[in-house]
Amino acid sequence: MHLHKEVSLEDIEKTVKEFTGSIKQLPPRKSAVKRQIRQREIYYFKILELEDKDLLFKVGCEAGTYIRKLVDDFGKKIGTGAHMAELIRTKAGPFSIEHSCTLHDIKDAFTLYEKEKNEKEIRKIILPVEKGVEHLNKIWVFDGAVNNLCHGSDLYSPGVVKLHKNIQANELVAVMTLKDELICLGITEIDFDKILEKDKGLVVKTKKVFMNRNLYN
Repeated sequence: MHLHKEVSLEDIEKTVKEFTGSIKQLPPRKSAVKRQIRQREIYYFKILELEDKDLLFKVGCEAGTYIRKLVDDFGKKIGTGAHMAELIRTKAGPFSIEHSCTLHDIKDAFTLYEKEKNEKEIRKIILPVEKGVEHLNKIWVFDGAVNNLCHGSDLYSPGVVKLHKNIQANELVAVMTLKDELICLGITEIDFDKILEKDKGLVVKTKKVFMNRNLYN
């Protein structure tokens, strides 16, 4: 963040506290969403370095937060004005910048696979779809329930084998086979305790199916 006037670290730290937790944000004029006030969660806002008017910081936030707008609002609140000088996304869900690769890496890995049929490098880059749901709570189902889910059916209590203990109602979860294969994503209808108590009834409303049909008949 480049501040338009110099300001004390003490004032910056006070302002940071006001931009941590639940905040209201109006998306910028040029954005992919409807321009209306939205509530977003800022999990942490850490000051790393201040040099003259340049403030290096690290922020963890809910998806859909506009960092450029966050910087602009911060500058207005502190009274100096500010704009975003540089942005690096270091993490998104279970993926971090440490595990990223360049287009050149992909080309080299594919060339090695194409010429020598060596899968070692390309398997480091092309990850199984299950990697993308590592951060989500999970529900595992009986084999007999899998194909119905692949056709878009919702998940009912008799199909559940086991689940993570801290699942809450209205939560995005991953529904898995007993072999830890991703079947679909869905929204839970009830809490963990109530799922265990129920002999029948809706547990998860299916939102997005990933597994091909008829793999489990």
